[in-house]
Amino acid sequence: MEETNMDDCEQNRESEVAPALIAVHPTHQSVAVAVGSNLRVFNLQEGCSVSLVDDSGVHMHKDSIRAIRYGAEGKLFVSAGDDKLVKIWLTDSWCCISSVSSEKRVSAVAVSNDGRFVSFADKFGVIYAVEIEAFHENQSLPNKKAVPILAHYCSIITSLEFSPDGRYIISADRDFKIRVSVFPEKPSDGAHEIQSFCLGHAEFVSCLAFICSKDSQQRYLLSGGGDSTVRLWDFTCGSLLDTCHIGPETGLSQSKGVDDSLLAVTDLCATRGGSLIAVAIQSLAGVMLLSCNLSARSLHFARVVPVPGETFIPTSIAAAYSSNQLWMVMGASTLCASDSAPLARVKVVDGFCESNQDSVEHEMRVLEDKDIRGGEQLLQTLQGSSSIEKDALATAAEAVKTAMCNLLIKKQYPSENREFRKRGRNDKKVNKKK
Repeated sequence: MEETNMDDCEQNRESEVAPALIAVHPTHQSVAVAVGSNLRVFNLQEGCSVSLVDDSGVHMHKDSIRAIRYGAEGKLFVSAGDDKLVKIWLTDSWCCISSVSSEKRVSAVAVSNDGRFVSFADKFGVIYAVEIEAFHENQSLPNKKAVPILAHYCSIITSLEFSPDGRYIISADRDFKIRVSVFPEKPSDGAHEIQSFCLGHAEFVSCLAFICSKDSQQRYLLSGGGDSTVRLWDFTCGSLLDTCHIGPETGLSQSKGVDDSLLAVTDLCATRGGSLIAVAIQSLAGVMLLSCNLSARSLHFARVVPVPGETFIPTSIAAAYSSNQLWMVMGASTLCASDSAPLARVKVVDGFCESNQDSVEHEMRVLEDKDIRGGEQLLQTLQGSSSIEKDALATAAEAVKTAMCNLLIKKQYPSENREFRKRGRNDKKVNKKK
């Protein structure tokens, strides 16, 4: 019994902090926020909150949501997390058309650009694919079973992306690796062909993003990690093109004595042409902007955009290709929190568009709450409250500073506890065979 309690305690520590997430419809029709087990969606076109429904009439996840994603065309939306469910939503009606079960807790999701496949990864490093057949409004898909296509062998998958042309699936993990795999024509056959590895990060890789050259249509990959770097890759051959060390540019290490381990890159978002990149950093109150010269294949620091008047450390950032706005959310929830709905803080930066480095200083500005599209109703929907007290914001800011390291730094278990965990996993496999 004592060993079981030790194991449960470790699992509770591992799932304690759930950073708030934000996703924006590709054509700016809606915006979604996940915090804890709450999924909140606001319709930007109609100016109202969205009611989510599925077959059972229950839209809430039962545990913390760890990944949300719109499909490239915006027709599909996927949410997944610690309840081992991957929910696929149709955004026209916001009906859940399929709930796919995972054997382990889900850490990342991706949707192919043609909307044909949903892929997800679990906390043991296994990546699965689900084929989405033709669907109609308000019509649920038959129960779908995910098929494993590849694995990172017991390393948490931190980010998952389909390449824009659909040929590859790119997966990053907490063991510093980025793997580029050829996505199979038949997922049931597995993704055994490795195109390349992008190796160079000295700590966990936390996020990935694609950028595209308008002139050559060549695609490049961006990555951010716990080593306080943003890296630019030619992912087809695994070549590292440039590295931007963002730690010194924050000014936190020198002025406030912030440890380098608290300067992890937590999220990336690039304009469609890739000339401007927004970077969320674990302890930075605001967002950092990098400029990217794809002709020279180089990254450069542009500026930091602070949020005036409050401590705002974004846990997730997102943008729509059809809009010049960058959406940011700050929030974190604990599973042992009170019964009240967890709070999140949403901010919007205007002027996030293709730009040269000289004009970035003048065009970017953080909107006041009253100037955000949807106004008070949007904030009420996405934040859980239209206004949040400063004490609550300060508490959230402290929580998000340590959230990323708690999630991604490897935990050292005592040898006896580690053996017990292994036996438990093997026993489950034996029972299934029986």
